[in-house]
Amino acid sequence: MANIIALVWDFDKTLIDGYMQDPIFEDFDVDPHDFWAEVNGAPEKIRQEKGGNIRVNPDTYFLNVFIKESRKGGRFPGLNNEKLREYGKKQKFYPGVLEFFKETKNMFTSDSAYSQWGIQVENYIVSTGFAEVIRGSAIMPYVDDVWGCEVLDEVGDDDELELSETVYTIDNTSKTRALFEINKGIGQIDSIDVNSQIPREARRVQFQNMIYIADGPSDIPAFSVVNQNGGSTFAIYPHGDEKALKQVEEMRASGRIQMFAEADYSEGTTANLWIRNKIKERADAIRTRENDRIAASASGVPHHLV
Repeated sequence: MANIIALVWDFDKTLIDGYMQDPIFEDFDVDPHDFWAEVNGAPEKIRQEKGGNIRVNPDTYFLNVFIKESRKGGRFPGLNNEKLREYGKKQKFYPGVLEFFKETKNMFTSDSAYSQWGIQVENYIVSTGFAEVIRGSAIMPYVDDVWGCEVLDEVGDDDELELSETVYTIDNTSKTRALFEINKGIGQIDSIDVNSQIPREARRVQFQNMIYIADGPSDIPAFSVVNQNGGSTFAIYPHGDEKALKQVEEMRASGRIQMFAEADYSEGTTANLWIRNKIKERADAIRTRENDRIAASASGVPHHLV
């Protein structure tokens, strides 16, 4: 069993102030309110036009709009994966995020009391947004893997690359699939996939060693999986947002999450202290378990026969 403690993060409004697409809207002078109103209203509009039996995924439909609008004459002409990575550099992280990732990533490397047992912290991001934006952001050096939506490029009418087709999506429900993939070590261990049969005790990241951090009700399926399997759950709300505060408080009161705090990860804040304390708590539990395992397997001291 690998002694990994995994911090699993949502991205929009959890690590950044707003949505990852905001710099794109700003560059192309597109009103984000109008854009999301159109996207959010599309599923019902399509059902009315095509018949009530058609199903539209509201969490990933926006990808179709970005692909269509990246073509000549669209609202985002010439948008491609290289440009998405460039928009990653424009993400506005909450206070303390980058420092917190760097510190927790190296939390036990110089402490032999933990490092001797191979205890380490890994960071994973599971997002319904563009994976390439995350990969291009300043946080990526401290991230072990990203689950997000993947879109291919193709050469368009102006002989320039533009977004062409969706090849992988993450929605609010399939985030739970990503959790099981992290649990099994997919992306970290060759030849392992989500259907591989691995005994629970042999999986790379035990659920009780996961801490899932997100911002709201859309993450309830993932919160539930982590809670039910003994992990830790934490919600974030933006500074001064009373509506968001009430929302996460309701989630805590109903048992959906264990704790919440304002979106500030700077040293001494509630978010910083609570998450770091949970990491230490899990590390101590692993160390105790490993010490007990060694003690139980040690043979008794031989004595002379009487």
